[in-house]
Amino acid sequence: MTDVRERKPATRPALCLAGLTVAAGLAAATPAAAETLDSALARAYGGNPVLNAGRAGVRVRDEDVAQAQAGYRPTVSIDADIGVSRFEGQLGGGTIRQTTLPGGAGLTVNQTLFNGFQTDNRTRGAESRVFQERETLRFTELSTLFNAAQAYMNVLSDTASLELRRNNVEVLEEQLRQTRDRFNVGEVTRTDVAQAEARLAGARSDVSAAEAQLRASIGIYRQVIGVEPRQLAPGRPLDRFVPASLNTAIDIGLKEHPQILSAMHAVDFAEAQVKVAEGILYPQVALQGAVNQRYDQQLAGSNGVTAAIVGRVSIPIFQGGAEYSAIRQAKETVGQARIQVEQVRDQIRSAIVSAWGQLEAAKARVIASQAQVQANEVALNGVREEARVGQRTTLDVLNAQQELLNARVNLILAQRDRVIFSYGVVQAVGRLTARFISLPVSAYSAKTHFDQVKDLWYGVGTPDGR
Repeated sequence: MTDVRERKPATRPALCLAGLTVAAGLAAATPAAAETLDSALARAYGGNPVLNAGRAGVRVRDEDVAQAQAGYRPTVSIDADIGVSRFEGQLGGGTIRQTTLPGGAGLTVNQTLFNGFQTDNRTRGAESRVFQERETLRFTELSTLFNAAQAYMNVLSDTASLELRRNNVEVLEEQLRQTRDRFNVGEVTRTDVAQAEARLAGARSDVSAAEAQLRASIGIYRQVIGVEPRQLAPGRPLDRFVPASLNTAIDIGLKEHPQILSAMHAVDFAEAQVKVAEGILYPQVALQGAVNQRYDQQLAGSNGVTAAIVGRVSIPIFQGGAEYSAIRQAKETVGQARIQVEQVRDQIRSAIVSAWGQLEAAKARVIASQAQVQANEVALNGVREEARVGQRTTLDVLNAQQELLNARVNLILAQRDRVIFSYGVVQAVGRLTARFISLPVSAYSAKTHFDQVKDLWYGVGTPDGR
């Protein structure tokens, strides 16, 4: 039997196949313009629409604080009116007909002096909502960067798998050609030819499926990262940020994960709402000052100015009981929020354990897959040599080639998972942020906008000029 040697997969110019060797630590020469995993994450950090929408959501919540603090400030209004008045009547035996234009203008200032600390607690609650939204944004950042890393590695692995399958088609085409030649001289039967034809047809089908998978991965890459993938450099595991042990990872996650901190801020907000509801039962103290200029009030040509300062105290006695129900309702909401904190803690603990297990399994799979590839390479060479002397059939060679292909594909997937799950652990503990993993970006500061708007008394323009 003529020896059919396997061809090496050709490197496509669009995507760098150095990602094949990521788990083995082999860094192939990469073009200067190649996209790296860090640069892809930086693109996603700056341009991902989900993340940018989350930032806008934080800016929306910042305005809640400014609105709550408005309760500390006076309200000022100016009003004016004018009308026509016609009077006809008798006065001192004479008839009087008079048309006047009564009107005036006034300035009123109202200042709340005490409202049961409702303004204080509304402000505190609004700040808690801001902090909660910031943690939600941080969780969105974790998810976005993880999705970007996953999309990057999927494109690399799918490209490598496609090249292997295309190479396999070329090998099987040569295998089929040689099998037909041997059939023509009577060395093999029609069955051998049919087996080679069937295996080639299956390989071509696998190539079509791999191309479809790659196109899907490229689409996700474009969605998450914002550009088409071009010349991707090797991705490497994020091991330097992975905690030393599972227990350490759990401790970090329970202290730092944004979903837990967000739930805790939700408790603070709920507690502030209880205080707001209780404030309704307190006396309300306010001061009002007013100045009014009036014209033609009694007689044509008359005018006068009035000014007044009035202090008001309102003490609620009973208002139907709705306020008491609102207080009880707010307290139950606090209890619900506290339970949800524990629920989130359990979810985060479970996610960390799962991510840690996936990473450990991926490490073991890489080692096992490398051994499997090496063993299948030896086995295939042996089967080919035995087939040359008639000790093996064409089907034996085809099966050995298929097992080697499967082993190489499994190695690629294991290497991909090795990288993705390292990012998954860092995400699970709440540290997959641009600042923590030192991405080459200018980190977004949610506090900047908060400081710009929290004390604004007036103005309809946003800090960015809109």
